[in-house]
Amino acid sequence: MSTVSEVPRPPLSDELLQRMDAYWRATNYLSVGQIYLLANPLLREPLQLAHVKPRLLGHWGTTPGLNFIYTHLNRIINERDLDLLFLAGPGHGGPAVVANTWLEGTYSETWPNVPQDEEGMARLFKQFSFPGGVPSHVAPQTPGSIHEGGELGYALSHAYGAVFDNPDLIVACVVGDGEAETGPLATSWHSNKFLNPVTDGAVLPILHLNGYKIAGPTVLARIGDEELAALMRGYGHEPIFVESDDPPAAHRLLAAAFDKAFDAIAQIQQAARQRGDVTRPHWPMIVLRTPKGWTGPKTVDGQKTEGSWRSHQVPLANIGKPGHLALLEGWMRSYRPEELFDEFGRPKPEIASLAPRGERRMSANPRSNGGGRVRELRVPDFESHAVEVPAPGQVDAEATRVMGAFLSEVMRVNMPTHNFRLFGPDETASNRWSDVFDVTSRTWLAETIPDDVQLARDGRVMEILSEHTCQGWLEGYLLTGRHGFMSCYEAFIHIIDSMFNQHAKWLKIIREIPWRRPLPSLNYLLTSHVWRQDHNGFSHQDPGFIDYAVNKKADTVRVYLPPDANTLLAVTDHVLRTWNRINIIVAGKQPQAQWLDMDAAIRHCADGIGIWPWASNDEGGEPDVVMACAGDVPTLETIAAVDLLRAWLPDLRVRVVNVVDLMTLEPADRHPHGLSDADFDALFTTSRPVIFAHHSYPTLIHKLTYRRTNHSNFHVHGFIEEGTTTTPFDMTVLNRLDRYHLCEAVIDHVPGLAQRAAHIRQTLHDRLAEHRRYVDEYGDDMPEIRDWRWSGHGVPAAGA
Repeated sequence: MSTVSEVPRPPLSDELLQRMDAYWRATNYLSVGQIYLLANPLLREPLQLAHVKPRLLGHWGTTPGLNFIYTHLNRIINERDLDLLFLAGPGHGGPAVVANTWLEGTYSETWPNVPQDEEGMARLFKQFSFPGGVPSHVAPQTPGSIHEGGELGYALSHAYGAVFDNPDLIVACVVGDGEAETGPLATSWHSNKFLNPVTDGAVLPILHLNGYKIAGPTVLARIGDEELAALMRGYGHEPIFVESDDPPAAHRLLAAAFDKAFDAIAQIQQAARQRGDVTRPHWPMIVLRTPKGWTGPKTVDGQKTEGSWRSHQVPLANIGKPGHLALLEGWMRSYRPEELFDEFGRPKPEIASLAPRGERRMSANPRSNGGGRVRELRVPDFESHAVEVPAPGQVDAEATRVMGAFLSEVMRVNMPTHNFRLFGPDETASNRWSDVFDVTSRTWLAETIPDDVQLARDGRVMEILSEHTCQGWLEGYLLTGRHGFMSCYEAFIHIIDSMFNQHAKWLKIIREIPWRRPLPSLNYLLTSHVWRQDHNGFSHQDPGFIDYAVNKKADTVRVYLPPDANTLLAVTDHVLRTWNRINIIVAGKQPQAQWLDMDAAIRHCADGIGIWPWASNDEGGEPDVVMACAGDVPTLETIAAVDLLRAWLPDLRVRVVNVVDLMTLEPADRHPHGLSDADFDALFTTSRPVIFAHHSYPTLIHKLTYRRTNHSNFHVHGFIEEGTTTTPFDMTVLNRLDRYHLCEAVIDHVPGLAQRAAHIRQTLHDRLAEHRRYVDEYGDDMPEIRDWRWSGHGVPAAGA
């Protein structure tokens, strides 16, 4: 086991130790003030109830430990001139990080209404967890932050995402012992197997064990150093243990541990960069044990508080209780604020001088603000990858394979700038992006054997079978100003629902902060989707992620359902050029009919929605029915249904409307891409039936269109939670999305048609029965389904 006792001499002079301890006391004082005080920030008069907030919110337990770490990292930056970023994994560490950013001046630079003086300190205190103020997390409002910590488990994956392709950057990532119990965090320890010490920066994990969660002990705090060291070594780290509840001793121990850890990082990088050492290193990490609620009240009402779960949130929550106000005042005065701040409330020079200068301050690091500059992605000509479509529906292609060829070119042209990576849970090849392996490989620094293919230390395809880790890496990469794309099976993108949610909230807030730079968009390809998961069955059949996503703010989320390869290319080109968005593309990977040539696809995607004239026969008049579709399989079944209708009911006027950009269905006053009411009515009419075949759950279309004039005539077919291991067409039949059920819906809803189309209805029932028998006997779809092509005029059916 590695311990700091191996360090031959203490690195701190007594004078520096005393100044650092004063700096730590100042951050602790500022943190307690944020939790409690409404006024009297420097305690210039005896504390009264009127000086205390009416609602006491926040978390003290983790805060002094975070302040302790931050103080020591400042010393390291000053002595070594390091490019260092700080990530606070503990969810409610906001008071600590805000305190440090104010003390080193960045907070007042970004928020001039909170200056470094007594008035600014009062505002700093009042705004914390206060209406109209700042939350208790390390939110986007906090300079230097790329990680809020509102939801636990993602700090380490964010940290690694930030250092990929940032060779000079080191991220000091504090992992709380509660956070260490989460599944995403447990997997993210493996990120060091993907870290190239030549081209990437480094992450220093600091496992902060204060022993308790809200009301009970934490696992890693109770397993002992030997077992914990074995666990961390198994993850590929060399742990350095620090434990003390005595501040002077703890200062010396942590300083020695940091010196050892940063020496080790420098040695690893030097060996790789100067000597070409390709051995996968065991990176250093710190295990820091400190009391929970350190330096706070030892006991409250006779019960142990410091060093127990009782200090997790607000140790003195009932300040009106006899003796509690005096206890709070004594606690705050124990930090000796008169030694820390001058008569104007400014940090004294001997305190302020310990903070790094300029962009070396962790709160002013440009990496934490979109990389400090807008780095455009080079996007090559996507039209050169177009599928030749001589006529609608006459050729097949694998849409995502075509997309993969385009992304390989994107990868190639951006290789010199190290500005683009692909992410996904072991599905790059499965999702038909294999062409990227002609340009790069999968990133891999663990062991290899001769049979391995497409693995390389400098690979730029990030694969690990953890959606959480892939998402966290990608977020960290984007938050520091680079670009990326993630592919995932549609059903399992739900694994990162809450991570998506947190990132969407981050994007919403940074738009409201003037000093926050725009971020490259978070782009998803969801494939292996619900309608073509026939071999995996019901477990893999869930299209609901887009239903969840559209609940986010309209200026954040976009959902695209391109019906073929050329529209997918046009959409991909578009999303790669966007900023501050979450773009969700859903597209199938199986061979499927292609509808639009490239020129038509570009025009269609530019509008996001439109009539397909070649499939419609209502030109010059109002249609009898509108056949709408969104998604590749719904489009196929809609066009096939129209083909049948034109053969069986040639006088029926049918309009086909295809939707690529799902958000066009919303009103223009609710979404930037939404159609005006006039444009919507022009497409869907104000009174005619609309049979809408939709990729996801039918309720989503109703939700998006409920305010439209003709909403009562919308009849939506989509996934109705029917699935199994079956054929592709049978999946649509089970969910009433198939061509026969769509034709039946037309007969049911076009006025007067049911009476004169009784024989056609019978034919539809017969076809469905025949389908059922054929599938059950042969395990495949009928030839008329498998071999169907759009004819443009329909093929009369027997008996029709």
